[in-house]
Amino acid sequence: MCFLSPYTTLLMNMIAYPGQPYPLGATWDGKGVNFALYAECATNVELCLFKTPKDETEYAKIALVERSNHVWHAYLPDVKPGQLYGFRVHGPYEPQNGFRFNANKLLIDPYAKAIAGRIDWHDALFGYEVGHPDEDLSFSELDSAPFIPKSVVVDSAFDWEGDQHPKTPYHKTVIYETHVKGFTKLHPDIPENLRGTYAGIGHEVTIQYLKDLGVTAIELMPVHHFIVDRHLAEQGLTNYWGYNTIGFFAPDVRYSSNGVTGEQVTEFKSMVKALHKAGIEVILDVVYNHTGEGNHFGPTLSYRGIDNAGYYRLTENRRYYMDYTGTGNTLNARLPNVLRIIMDSLRYWILEMHVDGFRFDLAATLARELHEVDRLSAFFDIIHQDPVISQVKLIAEPWDIGEGGYQVGKFPPEWAEWNGKYRDCVRDYWRGADSVLGELAERFTGSSDLYKEDYRRPTASINFITAHDGFTLHDLVSYNEKHNEANGEGNNDGESHNRSWNCGAEGPTDDPMINETRARQKRNLLTTLFLSQGVPMLVAGDEISRTQNGNNNAYCPGQ
Repeated sequence: MCFLSPYTTLLMNMIAYPGQPYPLGATWDGKGVNFALYAECATNVELCLFKTPKDETEYAKIALVERSNHVWHAYLPDVKPGQLYGFRVHGPYEPQNGFRFNANKLLIDPYAKAIAGRIDWHDALFGYEVGHPDEDLSFSELDSAPFIPKSVVVDSAFDWEGDQHPKTPYHKTVIYETHVKGFTKLHPDIPENLRGTYAGIGHEVTIQYLKDLGVTAIELMPVHHFIVDRHLAEQGLTNYWGYNTIGFFAPDVRYSSNGVTGEQVTEFKSMVKALHKAGIEVILDVVYNHTGEGNHFGPTLSYRGIDNAGYYRLTENRRYYMDYTGTGNTLNARLPNVLRIIMDSLRYWILEMHVDGFRFDLAATLARELHEVDRLSAFFDIIHQDPVISQVKLIAEPWDIGEGGYQVGKFPPEWAEWNGKYRDCVRDYWRGADSVLGELAERFTGSSDLYKEDYRRPTASINFITAHDGFTLHDLVSYNEKHNEANGEGNNDGESHNRSWNCGAEGPTDDPMINETRARQKRNLLTTLFLSQGVPMLVAGDEISRTQNGNNNAYCPGQ
């Protein structure tokens, strides 16, 4: 039986059928699109359709009157790939009780496979009246639709040409951590329109460079669609690193050479296929510990407006958020629907996008039960039993900023870890710190003190000297202190204890002896890295002495 929604007054001939509660998101079947949204505490949900990313008003609004197990759903036979959409979710606005529903806010689908455009910061994006004396307890009636990116219906069809995962064993793996835009943006041998994009990474020039370097896996810094914080945008800065996810299924459109309404998905797949043909694996740096919506003063973009208490860890006073991440909020991986979106996202990137593994940002946060990190948590259990996810490379950043968050060596079997103790020890040894020779022997031979009790092999240790976070290799031997003034935070951000040695001068120098010492130190550090037992990770640019001029927190360069 079909029905006409009472909310279809903007387009009376739009027909909606009941549809199905699974799968979540927008799914095109060749004839129409099924829309499904989990919103347990909502009282009503409206699907809004748009013609262009810049439309200020939806041309159709359809009430999702069907509800199954907290999932609101409908099937629209006349909708095709490329359709832009969003949701308006009704319910109580009671921040003190954890509810932040506001139907004036157009919301991004958490399961959107593509997102068109970027945020245009405006007070309308906030659920409360910005500047009101009651702060976030006030209620905003401004419509956010003109300022928020729209979700996109995509066609999942793609000719993979028999693509296969390289499945390089850990003991033969060399990881190259890089950034989609930064790696090719200035490369003169790549066509200008492809520089800084997925297509640039998949270009034959890039791939040949990686092969000549001996890389077997490229670890991409976050490609999930993310937001640039308002305070950065207003300073003319950008969130370059991308650790501020708003779409766990959508490759960010900013890294696409032609993405507007879903083309970025095809371009990403083409990149993976090209890398696989060269035997190079693709590992994604993923951020499931928080979202870009920030704390109680943050915007209402998606999860907060769909079901705030159903996605986030709230404090005893439910107006506020637990913050184990330093970003203002923490996703609640103890809840079934949050575990589901994480697992669905991981499986999607493996099965549909053909990636080969994941590096989990602040992974200790995902393992927190009530408060403490628990290696028997539901997150680990569900990962280990999954027949798809358990078969790819799983790499933890084994810490967060919460109490007891440093968990190096404590992750379960099947996981590899960024070995922060290896990084610190090797840095200390080559800068001449006292009493580290015994520990260096342990780190050099696979860190058995960390892994042997669980019968984990040296390949559980991802060895690294530098990472995106901190000094580059060149800066590690050129600066004793951080120089983060360009970030606009008075040099107060970033780590102050870098275990670095400037070899006799702070920053650039013409002294030939100091420059020779620095060159020798870089060779010492890289030689140690590649001769150590474990899996080496090289940061893009360290092989050619890339510098950030002493900035050890270069996440927000100017746009």
